[in-house]
Amino acid sequence: MKALILGGGIGGIEAAIAFRKEGFEVELVSDREYLFVYPIAIWIPVGTARFEDVAVPLDDLARRHGFSWTLDRVTAITPDTGSITLEKAGERRDFDILVLALGAGKMKHEGMQNTLSICGAPQQSLALKARIDALILQGGGRIAVGFGGNPKDPSAVRGGPGFEFVFNLHHVLKKRGIRDRFTLTFFAPMAEPGARMGPKALGMLGKMFTRCGIQTHFGSKILGFDPDGVRFEDGSKVDSDLTMFIAAGDGHPVIKASTLPVNDAGFVRTNDFLEVEGRPGWYAVGDTAALEGPDWKAKQGHVAEVMARQAAHNAAVTHLGRSGTRRGYQAHLSILCVMDMGNGAGFVHRDDRKARLWSLPFVGHWMKKGWGWYYRNSKMRYFPRLPGM
Repeated sequence: MKALILGGGIGGIEAAIAFRKEGFEVELVSDREYLFVYPIAIWIPVGTARFEDVAVPLDDLARRHGFSWTLDRVTAITPDTGSITLEKAGERRDFDILVLALGAGKMKHEGMQNTLSICGAPQQSLALKARIDALILQGGGRIAVGFGGNPKDPSAVRGGPGFEFVFNLHHVLKKRGIRDRFTLTFFAPMAEPGARMGPKALGMLGKMFTRCGIQTHFGSKILGFDPDGVRFEDGSKVDSDLTMFIAAGDGHPVIKASTLPVNDAGFVRTNDFLEVEGRPGWYAVGDTAALEGPDWKAKQGHVAEVMARQAAHNAAVTHLGRSGTRRGYQAHLSILCVMDMGNGAGFVHRDDRKARLWSLPFVGHWMKKGWGWYYRNSKMRYFPRLPGM
């Protein structure tokens, strides 16, 4: 029985691995030749990691795990005919199981061409590095860092990489003895960005902004981006020579153009077993899927991996007659983040029982570096993955 996985991100790769382990023939479709490990891409713009440290070739992953992959772009999904359409290969129906792991689209703001994002196209991480290097060469500048929201689905907000980016940038500039030549400003439309991580983490962020001399602009809707700054609904503006902005997630354009069942933001509706409503044998995982659960829920890489593994198990039970019962994903929802700051980190964990924060000076940074090494090498099966990691 063949499973076709659409998307080569963290959720899609984990789905390909998990479905292969369950005994399915697996083909993955991706429009990139590599898996880009976004959680560790924060170090590319500040020069403490190389692009090749963050990009894992799909050829290598496919060979190690025994699945095939196709370089192509999904242009249409047609539930009524049970088919998908690829840009180069055309219409496809040669699958028994379909896994939607295309990721998400981005909320649109006026003037987005005047921003770069650490969570956008992978090449933007290199463009950010070039712009930062140019500002250092000219002797200083104003850098604005922020993220936006999606009122239709707050779980699609990605603030963590923005916090990590600005703290790592502060650390690198300070090490070079030129921090005083730069104005760093962090902005977000929420009154308390980071609140979903819990009150302790929120308090820590406030202290870190003050300690690092990072200005803040919170609580006003973003109107648009100009070449020289960010405009807000309250009439204020943050002046900037470089703006790094993480737009909130929105439904993937191909998903929104289909007749798939979606929530108000355009994310695919599934049950707790990741089965797409009304489409037997179709599953949605990662950013493509609409998360159900507590108000603090957030789309993160480890959640996407849990979803992928549960979907594979459930498909094996339902379609291969594997013994056991189906498993839900909602019981595994949590926020898990090692928030790197360049010279340390804060370890944040939140679930239904408690919100926790541990401050990890110095060692926390190397824990995150170690996780990046572990993720790449365990994905390549150089050693087993640890449970829960």
